[in-house]
Amino acid sequence: MNPSFRLGRVAGIEIGINWTWLIVFALIVWSLASAVFPEQNEGLGDGTYIAMAGVAAVAFFASILLHELGHAVQARREGMEIEGITLWIFGGVARFKGMFPSAGAEFRIAVAGPLVSLALGIAFVAGAVLVSWSDAVDGVLAWLGYINLALLVFNLLPALPLDGGRILRSALWGARDDFRWATQIAAGIGRGFGFLFIGLGLASFFWGYGTGGLWLAFIGWFLLSAVSAEARFAEVRETFGGRRVGDLMVRDPITVDASQTIGSVMDDVVWTHRYTTYPVVEDGRVVGLVPFRRIAQVPRAEWDERRVRDCMLPLDEVPRLRADTPLEEAMMELGDGVGRGVVLDDGRLVGLLSVSDLIRALQVGGGT
Repeated sequence: MNPSFRLGRVAGIEIGINWTWLIVFALIVWSLASAVFPEQNEGLGDGTYIAMAGVAAVAFFASILLHELGHAVQARREGMEIEGITLWIFGGVARFKGMFPSAGAEFRIAVAGPLVSLALGIAFVAGAVLVSWSDAVDGVLAWLGYINLALLVFNLLPALPLDGGRILRSALWGARDDFRWATQIAAGIGRGFGFLFIGLGLASFFWGYGTGGLWLAFIGWFLLSAVSAEARFAEVRETFGGRRVGDLMVRDPITVDASQTIGSVMDDVVWTHRYTTYPVVEDGRVVGLVPFRRIAQVPRAEWDERRVRDCMLPLDEVPRLRADTPLEEAMMELGDGVGRGVVLDDGRLVGLLSVSDLIRALQVGGGT
């Protein structure tokens, strides 16, 4: 889940918001102001309810952010790279780069978020019960305590990709030292919960319990989609058998210079070395990637005027890999966009890897 808007960094971790977050934020404010707080704290004015709802919604998402930061900070302690945290329609997600290094690491990362939610839930409830605030403040604190503890229980369901599912997988992985088998078990349970939520949600909706049933069914659909992705990743990891980018990349690929004219590239490079993509270098440094289709789109009359830098993809838009990157991680990196990635060693170009190379490796490894 990629961010649509970037908010900044917390503890060096980039925080962003996906556009879907705006929908659920508005729904939470509306439901709290129109139903929850008027029933929970009678006799307050409409303006007070709206203010309570706004503060509660902001604090709720701040709680979700702290939950995800718990995962992210622990993951960094385990040596994993963190791409960032994104708030979206289902709450939040910490985006890790790479594979969990061990079953114990996955357990510690998975349990860190629920521990944060538990601490927040207890703190909010204690603030509402033990300290004498105004009715409005007490109402907001009580709701925040309830919602954090409710989310804690939901997240601990033993269903991938929820925290409880990751905890279960880490336990199974550690017991049998078989990541794929552990994923299959946890994924099967996750699918069961997904179908259960869809069934209960649709039944609730048609039996007249309101749109909350549709929301539950939507959560079930999300679980099914996410658990399928987890299962596919485990299968890909098993098929690649621990191989790295360096085992599959094209070493010392044919390059073109950023200052070359398109005519020069066509005459001196493409004529003798016809490839779909060429790394672009300048002063000995790789600066981008130019697909042949972009070169071919340049009108012949402009070949002597246009240069490679005019039609290349700059380096910041190109996946950058290391020779020791596992192939399953490389597949996630190359899944979008140009489908090619440059392999670098301290900034020096050492290879080129394409999605088609990975697909062929999967077909061979899978016996197809």
